Amino acid sequence: MSHARQSSMIIRVFERNLSAQQLIADLVADIRPPKPNQTEVAIKALQALCYLLDHHPSYAKQLREAILWLLSEHKPISLFLTSRHSVFSGFFTEMLRRMAHKLLPAALDPSYLVDSFALFFSKPSDELWILAVPDEIWEQLIVAMHFDAAPPSMTQPCRQNLLEAMQVLSYRIAALGLEPELLRNHPELEQHGSPFISQHAELGKFLALSKSASDPLSPGKLASETADIKHILVMLDQCNAIANKIRRNSTQTGTSIHLTLLLQQISQHIDRLTMLLNIVNYLNCGKTANVEVVALFKQLVYSECHKNDLLEHWQQNMEIIAQRVTENASRTGEHYIVSNRKDYFALMRSAMGAGVIIALMAMLKIMVAKLHLAPLTEAILFSLNYGFGFILIHILHFTVATKQPAMTAATIAMSIDINDLKSKDMHMLVTTIARTMRSQLIAIFGNVLLAIPVAMVISSTIFYFSGQHFISPQKSQQILLDIDPVQSGAIFYAAIAGVCLFLSGLIAGYHDNLAVYNKIPQRLRALPWLQKLLGVHRLSRVANYVENNLGALAGNFYFGCLLGGMSAIGVLFGLPFDIRHIAFSSAFVGFATVGLNFALSWQVIVFTIFCLAMIGFVNLTLSFGLALYVAMKSRKVRFQQWRLLLSNLAFRLHQQPGEFIWPPKELVIKDDLPNDQ
Repeated sequence: MSHARQSSMIIRVFERNLSAQQLIADLVADIRPPKPNQTEVAIKALQALCYLLDHHPSYAKQLREAILWLLSEHKPISLFLTSRHSVFSGFFTEMLRRMAHKLLPAALDPSYLVDSFALFFSKPSDELWILAVPDEIWEQLIVAMHFDAAPPSMTQPCRQNLLEAMQVLSYRIAALGLEPELLRNHPELEQHGSPFISQHAELGKFLALSKSASDPLSPGKLASETADIKHILVMLDQCNAIANKIRRNSTQTGTSIHLTLLLQQISQHIDRLTMLLNIVNYLNCGKTANVEVVALFKQLVYSECHKNDLLEHWQQNMEIIAQRVTENASRTGEHYIVSNRKDYFALMRSAMGAGVIIALMAMLKIMVAKLHLAPLTEAILFSLNYGFGFILIHILHFTVATKQPAMTAATIAMSIDINDLKSKDMHMLVTTIARTMRSQLIAIFGNVLLAIPVAMVISSTIFYFSGQHFISPQKSQQILLDIDPVQSGAIFYAAIAGVCLFLSGLIAGYHDNLAVYNKIPQRLRALPWLQKLLGVHRLSRVANYVENNLGALAGNFYFGCLLGGMSAIGVLFGLPFDIRHIAFSSAFVGFATVGLNFALSWQVIVFTIFCLAMIGFVNLTLSFGLALYVAMKSRKVRFQQWRLLLSNLAFRLHQQPGEFIWPPKELVIKDDLPNDQ
């Protein structure tokens, strides 16, 4: 659009004698580019508007008075506040509100400026071009309107509304600082003077001076007010410091959705109050606050465009919880990454022990399936079999290979976060990945190494004593068909198992966070009837075990429930849902081999090995990828050097391929790995 045409459109808006709201709405519509990413179009339109305002004082007066009238008469206080919907609502209440307002937008009340603001910037994409336009352009627009020429009768009500908004924000900060959840996580607030209360007292003094300042301030009075704002800013900095300390400590003390939301609201309110303080202070000193006004304007537009954004609400509140969950997984994951041959063989023996129990769990599942029970009853028994079996594996300190990725991914994310990967040396990260790969390969080998022969021994023993195969030849053929990636949905079902593995890792971290945050061990130690039943010393050991293993026990049990209940969900909803897990599929192959009297050709054996490898690959890849994504998101890790990492991995594979399968003979110094520190 040409500059002349743009100017003529803006002139027509001014010449129509519109109301204040309609004038601003039409100007925004004319300035808005056809596409949100066309920033240059918006810049040229704004420059055209500035030119007209500079050369037509009547236009500048018309726009200036429209803005001042809206800021003074249309209840603007709610516009200056922040989190107007969620400030006293919970996470799920706010999430449901956003969902409802996406489907059926809220009714707008034109008497409130915050609703008029929604009319001005009615498109969710408005924030893209408004934020993209440089601050200098917006500052030129403010200068072109000549607010210094406005009479005090129009500016004083606007200034008064700013002071009232600051007072409301201060009240809210003080109220949030007295929340029991905050006091529980920072008891010092009750023992000493709370900065959340002190900031309100200091602000009261500042507001009293500001409200009485109808004329330009004298130098003495100006110095007094400047000192007042410094005291307020110090108090607000202390409030922010407390919120940040609680946020940091959450990795050790745990967190909750309510606490996360509370800390977010405190930070938002402090930022907004600081911004308004600076604006009012500059005005009191007779200075311009164009930079601060532009920053506030952009924040208001962003808030308006994202007021019903579900994804943003979820991400903001889940970030700390995700970090707490993955922090636990990272600590656990360190035990699954071996650096020397001693630990390598210890991990293999641990996986072999799990293979024995997995063969027994597979046997119980086949026995339950033979009963042909109702789908719900069958799903419950499958879930209990898997759940208690995985718990037994954990109690005996055995290892299920596919449980590793959810844990080791967090360790790799921590390695990325700690190391300076802007440099060309990715030696430590590649070493971590190599150790992780060989650890997972040997764990899979250990699981399969005993799961198949133990299943064969069980099936052969039953045949020896009963004279009948544990599973029929027809069922054996069906088992081999079920793992065929071509003739069945084995790959898709393996992917479902991978998602279940990923979810079990999150569940484990959540319950570890729950144990720490809700002080479950301390509460167990305080139960009188448990003290009498177990004794104080034994109860203390039980509480310590719960503190260190609640997450793992819960994660294993729920993982079993997910695996056992997936086929029932498929039956219930008529969906092709099932699971394929490499360890259990291996055990089933062992039973099928005996059921077919070992009459398998070498081609069938090779193809079966290939099918099991594909199932294991999908199990590991999907669960590891999802866990790594969440771990990196929770740490705000932005890794851009993927091509460099892949080239380093390829070089290491070419130079030292055995390192990805077999640990080196010499002992690797632990300081080489960040997670071993």
